Amino acid sequence: MTIGIAGGGAFGTALGVALARDGRDVQVWARDVAAVAQMQANRANARLPGVTLPDEITISAVLDPLFACDTLLLAIPAQALVPFLQDHSARLAGKVLVACCKGIDLQRMTGPASTIRDLVPDAQAAVLTGPSFAADIARGLPTALTIACADDATGMMLQQMLSTPTLRLYRTTDIIGAELGGALKNVMAIAAGVTIGAGLGDSARAALITRGFAEMQRLVGQLGGQADTLRGLSGLGDLVLTCTSEQSRNYRFGVALGAGQAFDATTTVEGAATARALQQLALDLGIDLPICTVVADLTMGRTDVKTALHALLSRPLKEE
Repeated sequence: MTIGIAGGGAFGTALGVALARDGRDVQVWARDVAAVAQMQANRANARLPGVTLPDEITISAVLDPLFACDTLLLAIPAQALVPFLQDHSARLAGKVLVACCKGIDLQRMTGPASTIRDLVPDAQAAVLTGPSFAADIARGLPTALTIACADDATGMMLQQMLSTPTLRLYRTTDIIGAELGGALKNVMAIAAGVTIGAGLGDSARAALITRGFAEMQRLVGQLGGQADTLRGLSGLGDLVLTCTSEQSRNYRFGVALGAGQAFDATTTVEGAATARALQQLALDLGIDLPICTVVADLTMGRTDVKTALHALLSRPLKEE
């Protein structure tokens, strides 16, 4: 069986490398024709320095080989997921589609798996999420992830298919908790970065992470997710990693924001778009999400760091 991966960026390629090293045949599709030609010629992805692509990985800019696979890992940005599904819904019907992106669509206000179910109802939707960096996976460093699928039999199949000696998957049927955990932690990582960039120190960051986790639990519970899921890899695990490592794009973006420095505009920062979606969702549902709201305002330029910090620190005192 060949596993298809839509998206030839760092994470999609890293997953392909891990699976291919364990003997799977992998078909990777990437939109960028020039990048595909380079990967084919050099057996390397510039986004993963020092990593050689195993012979079991086939890279193409043509979609037909990808759609010949029954199981597809969708390693494309969250905000690009809807157009991909809409453009290819007929060819994706009946397949197992595993979302590997983390975020909430700005237009539909849904997470990746929910978006798949809405746009390709005949497909089986799942989410692969948890604390991981592409470079670690590609280098074969031990990594544990969550595979979430409403159908437990399909989840068990994916758990076996996608686990390797260095990539260990735990499964859950709580898609809501898993996909929201992955989306919300990016917002909190921006906020954590802001605290460090603004010079507020590690104690402030620890407080931010803790209150951010409470905020995540509040929203997930409101939307029908399970608290136990957030206490696992897809919630707390991913939150801690993303809020404390320079490898995190969202964290680095927050550091730059807090320090008043420019940030590479070509780098995807999913948490910025997710914060805007969550701000609107909080208004619609009447939920108090102060950190998400502040991050949305910061990333949209509607407030500055000093004002945002004052807004958070002047909130009424209450029980934990």
